[in-house]
Amino acid sequence: MTTPPTPSAAAAGLAAAILLASPLPSSAGDWVPAWMASPQPVWSSDFLFPTDVPATLKNRTLRQVARIGIGGSAVRIRLSNDDGRSAVRIAAAHLARSTGGMAIEAASDRALTFDGAREGTILPGASLLSDPVDMAVSAGEDLAVSLYFAEETSIETFHWDGRAESRLVDGPHVSDAELPPGETVTQRLFLSDILVDTPEAKGTVVVLGDSITDGAGATLGADTRWPDFLATRAAPRGIAVVNAGISGARLLSDRMGTNALARLDRDVLAQPKIGALILMLGINDIAWPGTPFAPDEPPMTFERLTAGYRQITARARANGIRIVGATLTPFAGALPGTPLEATYHSAAKDFLRQRINDWIRTSRTFDAVIDVDRLLVDPADPMRLRPAYDSGDRLHPGDAGNKAMADAVDLDTIFGDLP
Repeated sequence: MTTPPTPSAAAAGLAAAILLASPLPSSAGDWVPAWMASPQPVWSSDFLFPTDVPATLKNRTLRQVARIGIGGSAVRIRLSNDDGRSAVRIAAAHLARSTGGMAIEAASDRALTFDGAREGTILPGASLLSDPVDMAVSAGEDLAVSLYFAEETSIETFHWDGRAESRLVDGPHVSDAELPPGETVTQRLFLSDILVDTPEAKGTVVVLGDSITDGAGATLGADTRWPDFLATRAAPRGIAVVNAGISGARLLSDRMGTNALARLDRDVLAQPKIGALILMLGINDIAWPGTPFAPDEPPMTFERLTAGYRQITARARANGIRIVGATLTPFAGALPGTPLEATYHSAAKDFLRQRINDWIRTSRTFDAVIDVDRLLVDPADPMRLRPAYDSGDRLHPGDAGNKAMADAVDLDTIFGDLP
């Protein structure tokens, strides 16, 4: 018969277990997101827009360059397979400073590991966080992430509108200072986050939005989305600003990306040191019904949309996060020359947009409001974008409009008392 342990022996065993579990892992630190591309599911071939994902990744290297918004003393990346149904094996991953285009600074090249291993597997529906590498980086630096795929790999998770060119080449070239010629890719594949260790960071601000936030009207490869400009203004204050925009995103419905209520936990609440959320969503909820995007959807209603906003604000506040609402910009005449031109905008849709904007301004649902509608509207026509701020498609601001949006943010109101 086994003699039960005495209470003192049991207590000693528990203490030993606690002591064994208590040391902090080597990856502990003051991590904040320095760059982000929200994952979205790859849609089917019958959708209006093609995905343009590569036909194959087998025995190929993908190099993606991203400009970080805040600096630190160490770096790690997160890879996402959120919408994948099969595992993704990363045969090798490297991080380095970009010297322009796809070239890297050889002396800065670091092999990334995952739990100490040079290879990593992103499970279906999951993400994979790399081990940290010591690398002093500054706000505004371009970092190159190179991934090698040895075997056939399904691409079921991506970020469609990457606003930058990446390169896919045959063979293992993760540490090459200069990549050979290859296939140009404008989507972000698997790379979802770059994080930096920054003890001085006061907090993180996430901008949750659609294509206006994602930068559809911004110059390709120039990092001129409005959250980019805002990150530049905020970095000297120790504030990390990251872009959780998805082109085609909606507050209440899926298609080009998961609805905001469903992705709030991953894209906002899970961000380290999260202090504030800027919400700029709703144009696609209003505009899509009755278009080739959503021909059978009923018109959006004021009650449904405001209920969605209130749910976002309630969940943010429950997590101690300041919530900032942004008004919806005008879009009359949007997307000329496309199948959406005739149905994307209407007087009824614009009436709802303006009613929603009045509610955002006056309902006190949000802790603060950024009135981008009044900033970008054409004084001669309240349904249209000001020509100087229009990218040319009458929906998305161009670089000048994006800078004006970021410059209009009162940093003291939004960031002033973040811990």
